[in-house]
Formats: sequence, structure tokens, C-alpha cells
Amino acid sequence: MPGGHVEIKPEPGVHTYVAQWPIYALAWSLRRDKNPRLAIGSYIEDHMNKVELVHFNHETLNYSTDPNLVLDHPYAPTNIMFFPSEDDTNPDIIATSGDYLRLWEIHEDRIELKSLLTGNKVRGNSAITSFDWAEFDPRRLAASSVDTTCTIWDIEKESLDTQLVAHDKEVYDISWGGFNVFASVSGDGSVRVFDLRDKERSTIIFENPVQDCPLLRLEWNKGDPRFMATVGMDSNKVVIMDIRQPTTPVMELNKHKASVNAISWSPHMGRRLCSCGDDSRALIWDVVGTIGSQPRISGGDDVKPDLCYESTAAEINQVRWSLVQMDWIALAFANMLQLLKV
Repeated sequence: MPGGHVEIKPEPGVHTYVAQWPIYALAWSLRRDKNPRLAIGSYIEDHMNKVELVHFNHETLNYSTDPNLVLDHPYAPTNIMFFPSEDDTNPDIIATSGDYLRLWEIHEDRIELKSLLTGNKVRGNSAITSFDWAEFDPRRLAASSVDTTCTIWDIEKESLDTQLVAHDKEVYDISWGGFNVFASVSGDGSVRVFDLRDKERSTIIFENPVQDCPLLRLEWNKGDPRFMATVGMDSNKVVIMDIRQPTTPVMELNKHKASVNAISWSPHMGRRLCSCGDDSRALIWDVVGTIGSQPRISGGDDVKPDLCYESTAAEINQVRWSLVQMDWIALAFANMLQLLKV
């Protein structure tokens, strides 16, 4: 869990913003009409939490904030995402998850709640563990819940589109893989792939070999959708899967010295993956290699990270690779947001 306040010494190439509370949720904006923006969400063991917008100036390497662009959030947000489009004619919106799914509209001088989405059909309202907003169709947002369901929302209509009982236990994470296709991970230890054109079926492509051990994180590689990555509870390994070879992982990245907390693929090309964990390290792996025009997965137990960044302050809770500034990675630990150029 996110720690408390810490102090950290400046490091070359590392740009730190100090929040007033422990940070967990983290997101980059895709809009190009403003300085790079991030949203950070607090982890406070209290009903009332915060989400704050932070701007970063690439030229001066300074952060700026506006006290009017901070919102109160019931419970700690489990995930945050900006509207997944670079088109500045689209509305400036962020989504957050927690007890409900909320959409917030960003104005120059304030953030307003636009809509609160609820309506679970299966077992009543239940905590939303995560969500993924579809870049290929920004009207669609897929959310995972502790009530074993995955829900597809139509953001344009602000209505529930589809709800599936996806797993036997809590669903902890969800990720789109392409049009109509998404995957989820659960307390039942499985990775399941769903196609909305056949809602009665799902395909199990991986099961945690550690018995009764949940899978907590999942990210489909948007740049190369053959591959996805998952992480189990209290595990120092990142498992890489190829959807063409279900049930057998193609690689395990096992150089973390403690539990992995978050993963993020590099955008577009999808060659690299960043993982971070309780060992206070962020590791960047060159996962996908090529021979001629034939892509391949290179690796095994001997795979070593290309880059390693170590925080001297605290366990790293979250990582997000920027989809627009593609050589920048954001990390969150304790009450710190750090940007690294890679």
C-alpha cells in the first residue's frame, strides 16, 4: 500500500512532484493542445480522497498546479484515465473508479462531476477495481468489479451496454485488446479473453500455477496485440503471454526482488515493458525482439532488464508510460510523482 510522506534528494533526469497525500492512481492526458498533464489520485484510508491535475513543462522541467483543479473523490480511486483521444475538439474528461464509475469534465477553473455510472444487474452495486477506456472507440469503457462481473459502458449514452459474469471470484483488472475483445484477471487465478460478439463464451489463456493465488494486474500490449502481461499477488514475476499460444507463457520476467505492483507497455511499437514493485525499483525490459520481418519473443529465466531505476524513498506503487510523450514514464510512490525520460 502507498506509504506516507517522504523527502527525496533531486537526481539528474528525474523530475519530482511532491503531493500533500500518498499517491496511488496515475494517468497521462493525451491532448496535445496543453502542456503534458497528469492526474494523480490519493490513497487515504478515509472516505474522502483527492484527484489533482498536474502540468509538466518540458522546456523548464517544472511542474505547475491549480488549486481549483483538485476534486474530492469518495474513497481512494482505483484507476484514473483521461478521454483516450489526442483530438482537442473532444470534451476534456477524466474517468475515475472506486465505489462507482465517475466521469468528470475539466474546465479552465474547475472540475465538475459530469455523470455517475451505476446499475450492476447481477449482484447490486459493488466496488470497481479497475477499468480500461477503448482508444479505438472512446464511447466504450470496460470496468471490472469485485462482484465477479465485467461491465461495458456506453459513455456517449451514459448507459450500461453489456455486463458479463466473467470469473468465479473478484475481477481485479481489465484491458482491451481490440475491437469487441477484452481480457480480465481475477481472484480465481485466470486470464480470460472475451469477444462481445459471443457473450456466452470466454477463453482461458493462462492460469496461475500457484494454487489459490489471484492475478491482480493485466495489460494488453496495444502496440502489438499478440502479447499481454500479468502479475500475481505477492509475486516478483511478470508473466508475458502470447494469445496464439494459450495456457503456456512465453516469458517470465523475474528480476524484481519483491512483489510487482504495476506494469505498463510502451505505446505504439509495443517493444518494451516497465514494471515496478515493493523493491523500490522500476525495471524496463526490451521484451519483443525481431529477426528479419518475423517477430519473436526472446527470453526465459535469463532475461535481464535494459534499464533499472531505484527509488531510495519507498516502494513504487504505480507506473504509466505516456502515450503522447513516448519517451517519458511516470512513477508514483509515497507522496511523490516522478517523471523519467527513457
